[in-house]
Amino acid sequence: VRSPPFAGPVKALSQPWRPHTPFLGSRVQLALRGRAACSSCPAVFTVFSFTSVVDLVIALEQDGYIQGYMDFYLQEGEPYLHTAYGIMICYWDGIIHYLLYLAMVAAIDQRKSYRSLGLYWLGSIMMSIIVFLPGTLIGKYSSEIRPAFLLNVPYLLLPIWAGRRLFRQPKPLPCSTADKVAEEQRKGLHQRPLDLGLILFLLVAGAFTLFRGLVVLDCPSESCFNYMYQYEPCLRDPVAYPKVQMLVYTFYFLPYVGLCIYGLVWPGCTWMPDWALVFAGAIAQAQFSHVGASLHLHTPYPYRTPEEAWGSVLLANSLYALGPHLLAYRCLRSPGFFQPPVSGPRPPDKKRQ
Repeated sequence: VRSPPFAGPVKALSQPWRPHTPFLGSRVQLALRGRAACSSCPAVFTVFSFTSVVDLVIALEQDGYIQGYMDFYLQEGEPYLHTAYGIMICYWDGIIHYLLYLAMVAAIDQRKSYRSLGLYWLGSIMMSIIVFLPGTLIGKYSSEIRPAFLLNVPYLLLPIWAGRRLFRQPKPLPCSTADKVAEEQRKGLHQRPLDLGLILFLLVAGAFTLFRGLVVLDCPSESCFNYMYQYEPCLRDPVAYPKVQMLVYTFYFLPYVGLCIYGLVWPGCTWMPDWALVFAGAIAQAQFSHVGASLHLHTPYPYRTPEEAWGSVLLANSLYALGPHLLAYRCLRSPGFFQPPVSGPRPPDKKRQ
């Protein structure tokens, strides 16, 4: 009997602790031998890279690009991955997360810091899991949960463990001198146009977040009703993932917006650069999955975004995802404003004659 064309790769994927590419395998082995990899993070990234490839196979099979590899698992293990949201998170995990794993392992091998990449990955994977798990438990597929659902528990526990290690890693030393930091922190908001623009974006994003939170909470106002039916009908989809996503935005992203406005006005908020990276990764994953699912053919037609609203919906959600990345870029490009406050330079003491 002739083997199917993907028999070799699928057989390789069935061996969980072995990287499926020579590049990743050699990088991990070298990193594990080096001083920079004294932690277990490379092993965690290797395991997750395996699951990323499996998720990509699931997504490709659901969209009809390949056939006959994951049907049994999807039917008997995790049928909720048939949903449009399940397909989109599989694409994100199989492409973006996999590239992040490669980049982090390569950085470890080269004795470089992978802290920034790790924080971005942490936000992305945590956003994925805190929406996916509750949405599955309370949504349309809550009655079809099987023991395979427990395979998602490591996706919650291991990122928390890895996140603690990432936050404990030393931050890159700033290139600015104390005098430059003091000068940057003395600037008023009118002297920092980029920060002013970011504050305006955060105000608009916060209002949009609150509005969509009210929409999924069945606010009786006419504007909420019109938005749900004319722009994003996926918010009433019984699979519940879009509704949970909006609630996560409301209860987590909205307070973060307020804290960021404070951090852009008052200097010395040392937490800003790290958490800007975390939330940039989280919003990127969330917006890709949410918008992609709202347009995907696996979403029933009554809950799919109408074609006449595609332009406005894509524009609004793209800007919503772009803003946190601009904020993270600003924090990394010029971190002096977020350093601990320093006093201004003192004039040199004059020796008495």
